[in-house]
Amino acid sequence: MKKRKLKKITALFLLLSMVFGISACSEGAESESSEISENSVVEYSQEKSEVSSEVTLSSEISYSVPESLQSVEDKSENSDDDGNTDFPKEWQDDGIFSSKYEKAYELVKSMGTEEKVGQILLARCPSIDAVAEAKDFHLGGYVLFGNDFDRKTKNEIAGNIRSYVNSQDIPMIIAVDEEGGTVSRLSRNSELTDQPFKSPRELFDEGGIDAIVSDTKKKSLLMKSLNINTNLAPVCDISKMQGDFMYDRSLGQNPDITSDYVSRYTKVSQENGISVTLKHFPGYGNNVDTHTSVAVDKRTYETFVNNDFLPFKAGIDAGAHMVLVSHNIVECMDEKYPASLSQKVHNILREELGFTGIIVTDDLAMDAISKYVTDYSPYTAAVLAGNDMLCVSYYDEAYNDILKSVNNGTIDIELIDHAAMRVIAWKMMKNML
Repeated sequence: MKKRKLKKITALFLLLSMVFGISACSEGAESESSEISENSVVEYSQEKSEVSSEVTLSSEISYSVPESLQSVEDKSENSDDDGNTDFPKEWQDDGIFSSKYEKAYELVKSMGTEEKVGQILLARCPSIDAVAEAKDFHLGGYVLFGNDFDRKTKNEIAGNIRSYVNSQDIPMIIAVDEEGGTVSRLSRNSELTDQPFKSPRELFDEGGIDAIVSDTKKKSLLMKSLNINTNLAPVCDISKMQGDFMYDRSLGQNPDITSDYVSRYTKVSQENGISVTLKHFPGYGNNVDTHTSVAVDKRTYETFVNNDFLPFKAGIDAGAHMVLVSHNIVECMDEKYPASLSQKVHNILREELGFTGIIVTDDLAMDAISKYVTDYSPYTAAVLAGNDMLCVSYYDEAYNDILKSVNNGTIDIELIDHAAMRVIAWKMMKNML
């Protein structure tokens, strides 16, 4: 009897030794943890026109904690022995990501200049070598377009995106323009949707705000199942005149109804794991397309306060994570610079509307930008204006230009640190870090 007990105890001891031995030799486990099997993607097996209202936790990417952040985690509130922290007090805005600021700041301090510059770039996803490019330029995020979804299966898309997200220690934001209607990236692939997503205007005409809420939840769950974490929507612009550039993309209702739409869209989307982007601040009105032309807005400031600002304020009050700034020159705010490059416009967004999240430019490759930038490059001007992220098609050009401006003193490194800190705090709030 005693021998049998001794054998059992010995066997148990050996088993425990094996287990703890494996745990102690887990230096390579972190790199393995970023490899997620295809089974981690939610099976999208219902009818193509439907999305399940329940997404299991297995659909989410398992993010590993960078070594540089692990050291931060061990600190008590990121403070020294006297309870003090070197976090700049002037950066504390008690905003939507502020509970993560100090931890994010500690991580930023451990990063090189190249890494910090990369974090503020929201780049157009390249068609080849996307993982390698994300690593080389330390990119903060990718924006996906129709070609990133065309002729691909759901599993292939989710796998590709997962490889981008986990390409570096600090996971990437993956964004898409999924407004519905004329701007719908996912709908081009019949593997993902049976019918194209309708525009907010179409949905409102059919079933009011409730129809939009239902559609927003469906889109959010689809994006989440594909490992997309940010939507460059909703359009907050007020446009009622047929023929306006923004007419088909806007709700087409008065400021009060549009504000209700933006508020509910924001809450539903972010409750289902997808950050929203309010656009195009400060309000597009009936201006021309800035992809190809210069838009000069001559409306009064009172017009913006009483109309255009209201949907943006509703989204901000609902907790929107991002605001995208247009390239329109709004003369009542800044006669010289497009809104995306105007410090005055950014100050209005921060101070008058109280936005504390991520400010991102519209794509800096648009023609409207090059015609009005003389003192600096668009990329340098965008950083100096106060943007946290720059939406760029030519990320290599942007990266090198900003680095040059930091190195020659045109851009104070503190501007980069502040923007990178806010971006990383956002990612922490999204449980990506």
